[in-house]
Amino acid sequence: MNREPKLSQGLDYYKATMGQLEHAKHPDAEVTFTLKNRAPTLLSEFVSAEELRNRLSNVANGWQPDEIAYLASLQNQDGTAQFTPEYLDFLHDNPLPPVDIGYDERGDLAVSTTGKWPLVTFWETVVMSELNELYFQNKLAHEGSSLKELYAEGDRRLSEKIDMLKNRPDIKFSDFGTRRRFSYDWQKHVIERVARELPDNFVGTSNIYLAHELGLQPIGTFAHELPMVYAALADKAGDNPLDGHYQVLQDWRQLYGEGLSTALTDTFTTEFFFADFTPEQMTSWQALRHDSGDPMQFGDTVITFYEQHGIDPHEKTIVFSDGLDIETIIKLADYFKDRIKVTFGWGTTLTNDLGVKANNFVMKATAVDGVPTIKLSNVEGKYTGPDDKIEEYKTYVKTAIGHQALRQSVAA
Repeated sequence: MNREPKLSQGLDYYKATMGQLEHAKHPDAEVTFTLKNRAPTLLSEFVSAEELRNRLSNVANGWQPDEIAYLASLQNQDGTAQFTPEYLDFLHDNPLPPVDIGYDERGDLAVSTTGKWPLVTFWETVVMSELNELYFQNKLAHEGSSLKELYAEGDRRLSEKIDMLKNRPDIKFSDFGTRRRFSYDWQKHVIERVARELPDNFVGTSNIYLAHELGLQPIGTFAHELPMVYAALADKAGDNPLDGHYQVLQDWRQLYGEGLSTALTDTFTTEFFFADFTPEQMTSWQALRHDSGDPMQFGDTVITFYEQHGIDPHEKTIVFSDGLDIETIIKLADYFKDRIKVTFGWGTTLTNDLGVKANNFVMKATAVDGVPTIKLSNVEGKYTGPDDKIEEYKTYVKTAIGHQALRQSVAA
């Protein structure tokens, strides 16, 4: 590693915004994050447990004063501080919990960590980004590949994307590529180029450190982690787990107001999201994020949903963030032009498109206080959690959708 390691180099901005809510509402919840490799190839082929352990030890002490000072400088739309002194003091005073790294029955890397939710949350994107960087670094060395040639190919591909967007100032996008980047240095290079060459298109980056270093807008609201853990906490209390989904939106809105009002829609399926979304929430939340399923169908559903409730879709925004490439971005921008505002959270094919096959692993919250967390998504392959709990949640979802359909029929 040629850079001075900093925790926020591997953090998405929503890790800090979620962390503040977690600290305010559930500071003592013990959450477990677990790595899951979705691909048949072994990560351990090019990264050893010891190597990853050593790499993560560089940032295990947590936030440094300069990183906290940057967070302290950020403001809400009304000019008030985005982060409270209490939360920033908490970050300053606490190291991250330990990470357990070994091997599973396949011989692949097994990574998990358990700790207080507002601290353990930071390991997710850090583990993913550092593991990716080590993997590609060692893979190239093993194969005798030239980093210079690889960067040249990456720049060629990036130039093609930039050329396609130069005459499309209507297309706005942010960098969402931290967790699946090729490396920190390559992500920085990509962001510098798009910020310089696409000033009318590029909105900002989710990477906290690069937003600070390059003077860019930090981008992000919340991830699946929040409704997943909130639901498990409701389950632990003996309540309907899906009550946690509604509570997340209420708590988030209370803390951040309109400035960060982009709701993630697919944690327990989009159909459930719309059944659970109240008229007040429809009005107050400014944007909805699509992260699984057919994006065009989703957008059509959103537009119809707003129109049925007397809300002008032109005043709302859809954030697309699921597996985007440049062709899909242009296609979606054209399809929804003059129908609803759209923007794009561009990940893997922005920060890891150099001609080397990208990895496919995730690190998700898997339990809170010993209770399993569940994610349903709109794609069955993205379900996470024990099978029996998944079936239990699906039953709750089916019931909620049925109740909403009944209410609509009565109202009609």
